[in-house]
Amino acid sequence: MHVLFDIGHPAHVHLFRHVAKRMQARGDKVSVTIRDRGIIGRLLDHYGLPYTVASKPRTGLAGSALELAIHNWQVLKASLPDRPDFLVGTSVSVAHVGRLIGRPSIVLNEDDADYVPLFTKITYPFATRVVIPEILRDEKTAKVRTHNSYHELAYLHPDHFTPDPAALSLLGVAPGEPFFILRLVSLTAHHDTGEEGLSEQQVGRLIALLEPHGRVFVNAEGNMLESLKPLAFRAPPEHMHSIMAHAKMLISDSQTMTMEAALLGRPAIRCNSFVGRCSVITELEERYQLAWGFRPAQFQELLALAQTLLDDPETETVMARRRAHALAEKGNLADWLMDQFDKGFP
Repeated sequence: MHVLFDIGHPAHVHLFRHVAKRMQARGDKVSVTIRDRGIIGRLLDHYGLPYTVASKPRTGLAGSALELAIHNWQVLKASLPDRPDFLVGTSVSVAHVGRLIGRPSIVLNEDDADYVPLFTKITYPFATRVVIPEILRDEKTAKVRTHNSYHELAYLHPDHFTPDPAALSLLGVAPGEPFFILRLVSLTAHHDTGEEGLSEQQVGRLIALLEPHGRVFVNAEGNMLESLKPLAFRAPPEHMHSIMAHAKMLISDSQTMTMEAALLGRPAIRCNSFVGRCSVITELEERYQLAWGFRPAQFQELLALAQTLLDDPETETVMARRRAHALAEKGNLADWLMDQFDKGFP
């Protein structure tokens, strides 16, 4: 079997790496194309997965359109010498190129269709299969395949992941030393236009709240404010999940890292204008109570919750019990994907 994986986000390296490595180990051919965001190549190098750079990020509607054309062309070039049995990714390009070369394309998405309408309009009509969590409110058409899992459980499920406490030394943290992670994103994706996350003032207030309880590390996308550089998270990105698994709390305006922290059983507090619009995170918040979401205007409520969690001696025990509940109900997505590939994605 030959599968081409197209990767445009660091989290998607993790989403596909266990499947890709298992395929390699049994003698299948794996090709990888990427949107070059620096960290993606570093992660793939770390996991021993060779790749081809298909495009570099561009901003704005015109820039995104040009990047898509370039990316499509490069994925097409990577596919033509030995046409894959499947093209797989979370990208527009696998659907477009798969249609061009007459090969099945498998598009994974974890966002509701009405949350990323442009992506779904230009991708879903061309895809052979659309793979989504069953919790999404999307119409379940004949080409849709649903799973009872999350993308993050393709790599954070206990079958795959055991936190390495030695990773803490890379951050300069001693075993048992309390620390917090603030994750700040740049909100530059096409579906982020007009959206809000944590403001500079709000970040300052969070640091003031958390520092009496432990060290604070800021993991920021893009350029970091000078005032935050002394708190910069400087450990290698491939160790983020092991470090996150030992954090006392994560507060973020990132969707992905909120889900990762929640599924690791860490209190995960999110502050952005997407709250209430994403089914997968809403499920983690409402059904499993592993995460909490606040809009920027609700910041005072966020501070109050964070203080309550800090003061409650039962927080660790409660979070472990809630995580166990979620893992008992959700499957190992990497195993599910592997099974679907072997069945030919019927």
